[in-house]
Amino acid sequence: MTSPLDEVFRREAGRCTATLIRVLGDINLAEDAVAEAFAIAAEQWPKTGIPPNPGGWITTTARNRAIDWLRRESTRSERQLAAHRMRIDSMEPDHNPELDRLDDFIDVVADDQLRLMFLCAHPALAADAQVGLILRLLAGLPTGEIATAFLVPEPTMAQRIVRAKRKLHDNHAPYRVPGPAELPGRLHAVLAAIYLIFTGGHTAASGQTLTRTALSAEAIRLGRALVELMPDEPEASGLLALMLLSDSRRAARTAADGTMVRLADQDRSRWDRTLISEGHDLVRSCLRRNQPGPFQIQAAIAAVHADAPTAESTDWSQIIVLYDQLYALRPNPVAALNRSVAVAELRGPAAGLDALAEIDAASLENYQPYHAARADLLARAGRHDEAVAAYDRAIELATNTIERDFLVRQRAALLTDDQHGSVRQGGGDVLGGEGEGADTDGQGVADGVADGGGNRALGAFADAE
Repeated sequence: MTSPLDEVFRREAGRCTATLIRVLGDINLAEDAVAEAFAIAAEQWPKTGIPPNPGGWITTTARNRAIDWLRRESTRSERQLAAHRMRIDSMEPDHNPELDRLDDFIDVVADDQLRLMFLCAHPALAADAQVGLILRLLAGLPTGEIATAFLVPEPTMAQRIVRAKRKLHDNHAPYRVPGPAELPGRLHAVLAAIYLIFTGGHTAASGQTLTRTALSAEAIRLGRALVELMPDEPEASGLLALMLLSDSRRAARTAADGTMVRLADQDRSRWDRTLISEGHDLVRSCLRRNQPGPFQIQAAIAAVHADAPTAESTDWSQIIVLYDQLYALRPNPVAALNRSVAVAELRGPAAGLDALAEIDAASLENYQPYHAARADLLARAGRHDEAVAAYDRAIELATNTIERDFLVRQRAALLTDDQHGSVRQGGGDVLGGEGEGADTDGQGVADGVADGGGNRALGAFADAE
């Protein structure tokens, strides 16, 4: 069970850190101060209760701890301390020319978190380091969860984040503020980070619940702010459409007892038609622009699913065409994995397995959805011994309790079928197969391979350095 403090941390840590970075001009100091404020909250709140405005409490406490640290720092002159104190107490930048430019940037990007995302997407950093830093610093995601998104070991991602923070600090990069004309060059990393924040909420990487609603809601809020900031960027609209269409299924993704419901079995009357209508409008606006990009294509795939009144009426041939377009733009193993699921829904499990066999399996060895997808297709093809082994690997890799329980039930059902001499039929009864593909990345077989919502792999950045 998630504690109230954990919920506050997930909801407020990024915002508080973003505010303190703006005020202090120092990433490490801001991060340390916020961490100390949460440590103080862990001691005090069980006795005093959570304050009415926990985010404000954390920000104020962190600011005070930063002031204390600056006072203790023996290398600073009294004049420097006074300047820092004045800036912190007033919550306004001083007259450093770079910080004056920050005032202009605040006018352009009013949202603290979105603004800091663009600052962290600094061209001096590699693409994966930009996204990893945003996710760790502003979204508060654990390093292990970020590493899973990049299909790399946790120590590798931890090292990349540390190097990125050091590089920004050493070069004073956070306050080399981009002008409006520079924002499009940093947009891709910001889009990637927002969608991984969304997927982190849409399907929790760990824990006793399938979703972290506050996290996905924050991603949608950021997506709306980004579209408002950059209305002529079709990929920003595509991302927002993808998140809205994915989130529209949230109420139908779990049963009353909290267990996962596969896409084919969902009560589609529970899908949020308001979100679907808004998502469709965005997809149509993207089509009119005729500037296809990965997020727009993934949103189009989600729109095809939303159009189908029943699972049986899903236009899988159209989904495969869209996957082919997506793979042409961003060829990576996760996109290919999602496409193979769609192939299986249209042409049968044997065809899906053939498509799966063309993927570099080594690149997905530690990726749970790959083994879950393969297990289902093997079971549907009657290759039950291989399916059980694939389920075992998927269960071993599953970190979310709801996902693991779903996979355990599927494995048990397969063994029961064997005992009774029956063979399951095809038709996607386990895999939702929705898959919205790669880059940041899609919705197909991830999400516990049950309803096709919210993949957690950043295929496009997986090999970036």
